[in-house]
Amino acid sequence: MHSTTFNAKAYSAASATSPLASTKIKRRDPTDRDVQIEILFCGICHSDLHSVRNEWSEFMATNYPIVPGHEIIGRVTKVGSAVTKYKPGDLAAVGCMVDSDGTCPDAKRALEQFCPNMILTFNSPDKHLGGVTYGGYSESIVVQEHFVLRVPSNLNLAAAAPLLCAGITTYSPCIIGASPRARRLAWSVSAGLGHMAVKFAHALGAHVVVFTTSPGKKEDALRLGADEVVVSRNSDEMKKHAGSFDFILDAVSADHDINAYINLLGVDGNLTLVGAPRSRWAFRHSA
Repeated sequence: MHSTTFNAKAYSAASATSPLASTKIKRRDPTDRDVQIEILFCGICHSDLHSVRNEWSEFMATNYPIVPGHEIIGRVTKVGSAVTKYKPGDLAAVGCMVDSDGTCPDAKRALEQFCPNMILTFNSPDKHLGGVTYGGYSESIVVQEHFVLRVPSNLNLAAAAPLLCAGITTYSPCIIGASPRARRLAWSVSAGLGHMAVKFAHALGAHVVVFTTSPGKKEDALRLGADEVVVSRNSDEMKKHAGSFDFILDAVSADHDINAYINLLGVDGNLTLVGAPRSRWAFRHSA
């Protein structure tokens, strides 16, 4: 275990019913391959709230005290001697992962999100200091260089922080779905993930159709880049699109019937669900 540490201010919850309160936590001094970051902004993701309230206890029980936060943007203050990609003063970001075993097949392919020994930014075993990892609701974080991302200086940093979770959650399937063959895409929207996906797909040049239960969201969807907006409760509108989509991204976290969307897929079309843990499956539909 790493023995040299410093104190950092943070906000933590002591139990599932406690409010966040100011505290101090231990951070390690950077080792050879570490980057120390002064945290300027950290987004608030609903998974932070689930973890604080121990609402995911059936598959990932919360260890208290918990310091949540995994949409981190800040400024590099110190780097280890072997770090080559960053220097003090650089803008940098950290997402939901801070380490993996580095040896499994997925980790070697830079797919650490599938590593069985992935270390999350908070509430995961901390192999350096013992205990658990602490997240971005703090003034500083130290992370291995491989898990640090560069941030362009022309971005609004506060607005960019959610890209570290809601952004990548939808960008990854958009890149796959908006292939040269798959040019007709649909989104069943939720506020956070859905609006990100619409913007990405529009930027990628796809024909974007947004499905929503709320007619009042139509103008916002069009403003974000949608070509069409369909009210999913209107059976006639849904029938018009049957069998016509190459790719559907379902970003609704509430319980709902996905069969209505599967029926909209064309031959070899794909439907991917993102958002709530219970919905993290991908479906392949072929005629």
